[in-house]
Amino acid sequence: MSRPAFGPLLFFAIAFALSLYFTFAAVQGDYGLFRRAEIIGEANDLRAQLIEVRADVARMENLTQRLSDDYLDLDLLDEQARRVLGMVRADEIVIR
Repeated sequence: MSRPAFGPLLFFAIAFALSLYFTFAAVQGDYGLFRRAEIIGEANDLRAQLIEVRADVARMENLTQRLSDDYLDLDLLDEQARRVLGMVRADEIVIR
């Protein structure tokens, strides 16, 4: 009596199924190639935002330093006071 040769066939079928699963997981999974590309794109966007925020912080630090007790920029103080109070001189024209 001969035995059916399902052993090697079953082994290759299981090995093939597992290789398909791991290939799919490597490409589409939570830690796969597509997710890595998304993370790299998000990181680049966040780096650009960081550059913008650092520029805003530098600008604000400059304005703060110019209005500090140690160094007072009278033109900036005048501009800020006029903006907050909504005041103009009689000889000025306001264009909005």
